Formats: sequence, structure tokens, C-alpha cells
Amino acid sequence: MRKNIKQIELITDQLETTGTGYDLLRYVALPDLLGKDAPKILYVMGKNLARELSFESIEDIASFFYKTGWGTLELIKENRSEHVFKLQARSISERHRLGIETDYRLESGFLAAAIEQLNTYRCECIEKEKPKKNYVELCVQHYH
Repeated sequence: MRKNIKQIELITDQLETTGTGYDLLRYVALPDLLGKDAPKILYVMGKNLARELSFESIEDIASFFYKTGWGTLELIKENRSEHVFKLQARSISERHRLGIETDYRLESGFLAAAIEQLNTYRCECIEKEKPKKNYVELCVQHYH
């Protein structure tokens, strides 16, 4: 799978997209296909995807989020037991504005596994939507 990831990274360096296709797949097709287990499956998919890549810093992870159109990832708090990130994008604001039912389990799983690469402990991530502030807070808990 790593070969496909590298090819996709090359494509994303070349193209611009509105994200509409992604939203259709992510928020309509996948939940329909996966059913009630969609959040769990998407979380695991995110973790598995991150494990196919290598990250050396939080900046590398943030760059991946930006290049894939997931949004701008910013570390807003860090301590011994957690990292807290803010994920912002115009698409997130628009989803909130339009009342589109969303979750960020794929992104949460991805971020948990990516942070695991930077550290020696297991991580889990939960998301908290902040619709009035137009962002998603991603809290990565560390298990030492």
C-alpha cells in the first residue's frame, strides 16, 4: 500500500480540489456502506492509513492534513497526558453552517496513530466539534 500512498501524495502536490467529491464519499457513501459501525471502522481506517506513512514531527502530520484537504491542524495544548489540536477548514465551517451530519473519526484515528509514531506510547483520539467557533478539537490521549 505504501506505493499507492506515495503516488497519491504526488497527485495532491499537483491538483486543487473543492473537496465536494470527498464530502460525498465521506459523509454519504461511506456511512451508507458501513452502517451503524461506520464510526468505529473509520477510526480504524484512519489509524491504519497513518501507519502506512512515516512522520518525524507534528509539522509533518499537519502538512499531511493540509495537503489532503482535511484542514489546518494546529497544536493548541500539550502536556504529559495529551495533545490537543485545532482542526480548521472552510469545509468544516460550511458543514456546520449547512447542518451536515459529520464526524471526524477517520481524522481522529489517523492523528492518534501518527502521534504514536512520534512517541513510545499508545494513543487514542476523540473529537469535539466546536460549531460556533468553526473548528474541531482533536484530543489525543496518551497511555504510558
